[in-house]
Amino acid sequence: MTDEKFPPEKNLPAGYQPPKVWTWEQGNGGQFASINRPTAGAQTEVELKVGKHPLQLYSLATPNGQKVTILLEELLAAGHSGAEYDAWLINIGKGDQFGSGFVDINPNSKIPAIADHAPKDGGKPIRLFESASIMTYLAEKFGAFLPNDPRSRAEALNWLFWQMGSAPFVGGGFGHFFTYAPVKIQYAIDRYAMETKRQMDVLDRQLAENEFVSGSDYTIADMAIWPWYGRLALDQSYPDAGTFLQTQDYAHVVRWAKQLAARPAVQRGSIVNKTSGPLSEQLHERHDASDFDTKTQDKIAAA
Repeated sequence: MTDEKFPPEKNLPAGYQPPKVWTWEQGNGGQFASINRPTAGAQTEVELKVGKHPLQLYSLATPNGQKVTILLEELLAAGHSGAEYDAWLINIGKGDQFGSGFVDINPNSKIPAIADHAPKDGGKPIRLFESASIMTYLAEKFGAFLPNDPRSRAEALNWLFWQMGSAPFVGGGFGHFFTYAPVKIQYAIDRYAMETKRQMDVLDRQLAENEFVSGSDYTIADMAIWPWYGRLALDQSYPDAGTFLQTQDYAHVVRWAKQLAARPAVQRGSIVNKTSGPLSEQLHERHDASDFDTKTQDKIAAA
């Protein structure tokens, strides 16, 4: 029987009809087939490395990974020496996130994840996964970048979780179908471009009345939102996305994005665990503050 509402010849690919039961095949995920599975749990037995610092970060410099490294670098810049950390590279393109050690820290097999080997109670290490959970934990542990005033704190958390709920439409939605999908699907691109522009407008209206996202204070909300929306506003995310979405029109977001981009801690945090782009902006692992001067990939290549 022909589906009059959704005629198969108009589907992509033409003639495609969803089966009664979906089955997974290697390659279902297109370019990202290697980083997705329909099941959870470890795929390989791999023990995680542990460095000399209390905080052990396992990550990659995606926007979600950059949130945490920016916060760690901001904490260190603010004088919180206890925030020193080792950053180990988790190459999701090679499936590192399915190693048993990583799955022990994050059963969801997504970066970033942290183990705190010096929790306040002095007990066994605390595992942390999901970037908002990590950022809230660190802000509370060091008493920084999250206001104590209940109203200001609530507003910062509002915007932190706004980012968590909204960004998947930008990344897995717009970014995927605009840049990574094996075919260009107008419906999908239009759907997610519209939602991304709506979110940019939400943020632009907020920043029209506030220096930072949640008010007058620079908080973990700014650090979480900037790698997604700040970089998009500056046309530094998906190729040609800034032009396609006309992100320069969101003047208040652009102002804020440039303000944060000028911060040294944001610049440092943005290159930790980075494996793409100019070699001078790739620090695959970070174990000491001096690594930014001596162990970026351009320095290693020249040695």
